[in-house]
Amino acid sequence: MQFKKTIKTLALTAVMALATVPAAAQDLLARQAPVDKKLKAVDTLALRELIQREQAGAPSAQLYKDWNNRYAHRATELPDSFSINLKHFCMPTSSRIITSNFGSRWGRMHKGLDIKVYIGDTIRAAFDGKVRIVRYEANGYGNYVVIRHNNGLETIYGHMSKHLVAENEQVRAGDPIGLGGNTGRSTGSHLHFETRLCGVALNPALMFDFRNQDVTGDTYLFRKESYNRESLAATRQRGKNDDLAAANDNNSNNIGDNVESGDVRYHKVAKGETLAAIARKRGTTIDKICKLNHISKNMRVKPGQILRYS
Repeated sequence: MQFKKTIKTLALTAVMALATVPAAAQDLLARQAPVDKKLKAVDTLALRELIQREQAGAPSAQLYKDWNNRYAHRATELPDSFSINLKHFCMPTSSRIITSNFGSRWGRMHKGLDIKVYIGDTIRAAFDGKVRIVRYEANGYGNYVVIRHNNGLETIYGHMSKHLVAENEQVRAGDPIGLGGNTGRSTGSHLHFETRLCGVALNPALMFDFRNQDVTGDTYLFRKESYNRESLAATRQRGKNDDLAAANDNNSNNIGDNVESGDVRYHKVAKGETLAAIARKRGTTIDKICKLNHISKNMRVKPGQILRYS
């Protein structure tokens, strides 16, 4: 009888002990929660302070007197020379195909590079920085983003189908900022990419080599006295393929005859051409052209538009 009583006592003690473990654990978690919250707040504050210190010591702080979200660009006085750090970069797109160079085009100045992308392709921030503008412009950039970078540059990404960032947001090189598109004043899906210093457009080919998916060096030294000469040289070296340039200069629509990358070929739409006419000329089908370019069969193609057909 005494043995049974002892067993019951031990069992009851064990049950009570087990019951207290979760309660103790809950008490520990309850005590830990405010600590975790404080640590998180400290981490966030430390990160903000680190970003503020980086920005305060960044070259961009020396170049720009104000910060606002009203204008895409406003030219101010350029320094005689300025060293732009190109380290820790990311190419805005993995596309290697330049469809239009920086410089005079159709009687006006084209202030960036046009890079062939498809609707929905990911567009990324070129360097660390802060998003200054996120906007839509019907007669110009379409959906576009302007980022002010710590190295002093501002970059503009135009004609996107969608924004993926907000104004005043901090971004790191490589962060997705939008999707490729054909919005605004555009004759086919592409990325219009600009690099500006003090609001003045500089030739992106001086800093970015899209064909090789790389930058031109660790730094680019801008010099007023030699910029024009260097810009022309950069276009010859890293701009649109010479055969493609010749085809454009002659208003040709036979780009695919000259520009190839493996089995990838392109056609420049001539006035009056339709998808059916292009398919016949290139020995392919409308379905294939539509699939390669992510377009519908009823879409009206425009003169000057670049279409992939193989």
